[in-house]
Amino acid sequence: MSFRTRLTLWYAAVLFVSLLAMSIAAYFEIGRARSEVLRRAGVPDNLIAKDQQEDFEDVSEILAWYGLPAAALALAGGWWLMRKTMIPVAGLTRAAEKITARNLSERLPRTNRGDELDRLTAVFNDMLARLDDSFNRTREFTLHASHELKTPLTVLCGETETALRDESLSAAERERAASQLDELRRLARIVDGLTLLAKADAGQVALKLELVRLDELVRDNFEDARILAEPQGVRVELTVCEEITLPADRHRLRQLLLNLADNAVKYNQPEGRVTMSLRRADDVAEFTIANTGPGIPPETLPRVFDRFFRGDPAHSPTVDGCGLGLSIVQWIVSAHNGSVKIKSAPGQLTTVTVRLPLQA
Repeated sequence: MSFRTRLTLWYAAVLFVSLLAMSIAAYFEIGRARSEVLRRAGVPDNLIAKDQQEDFEDVSEILAWYGLPAAALALAGGWWLMRKTMIPVAGLTRAAEKITARNLSERLPRTNRGDELDRLTAVFNDMLARLDDSFNRTREFTLHASHELKTPLTVLCGETETALRDESLSAAERERAASQLDELRRLARIVDGLTLLAKADAGQVALKLELVRLDELVRDNFEDARILAEPQGVRVELTVCEEITLPADRHRLRQLLLNLADNAVKYNQPEGRVTMSLRRADDVAEFTIANTGPGIPPETLPRVFDRFFRGDPAHSPTVDGCGLGLSIVQWIVSAHNGSVKIKSAPGQLTTVTVRLPLQA
């Protein structure tokens, strides 16, 4: 029930009680006055009682002919006034609903009348300004920190690779150096992902749009997925691959497809299956990838695109991941004005559907 409806019902209840109280008071006041006049005139009590009954009928008739229409008119006028009063509130609500983390610099429209609604709008705008400043500081810190980490990580990776080429290392030392190199490369991938997302949040990543054969990228991704899946014995299938050309950033689409294929292979069961398909659906290209992994619980599903979020099955030490892959996928899809959805449940297929418009 809307706030306007509740106000109207409360107003109607108050109006009804007021009308009832006024009618009762009028009945008793008129009856008392006429009874005193009749008693002073020497009228018997039985006639006075009969006259009181006539008073009740007169008051009821007045209430029916004048009171109820007046109440209906007052109720209609009150509803109209409430509707006019709530129009600015509805407009403010619509404007607030459009504000997200990507457009915190926008402000809600003010009436500049100095009333309660205008002051509330000013408070909201001040809050948005503080949030925008906080988000900008966080983005700047992430961007600067990831940029500063790149150089030492590159140096450490190079030094470790050089050490691995030293033939004088023992088997234990070589194994330890190889493990360190894997962790350094993993940390480098995390830094690269953070840098990309921080730049994307700041609007510093521009897409290089060109006509791209999406089916060719999907076939290349299918071959890459087969290579990734071979050590785990996972079977990769490409069921449908229609020829589709669309304006897009080729590099980002390759990154999107590779991230999805990598997740589908990593979070799968031994001897499992990964299925891909590419179809044309009206004016969009629809890419679907499904795997036979452990599934995602319903309470976890809304958070899979959050940065650094990993579901319980992903915390296995045998699975390499940092929780940024799907966040990058979501950004790439949004940058192309598309949509991405995940359908999953424990013990069932996990299906990711990406829809990209065929026109810019």
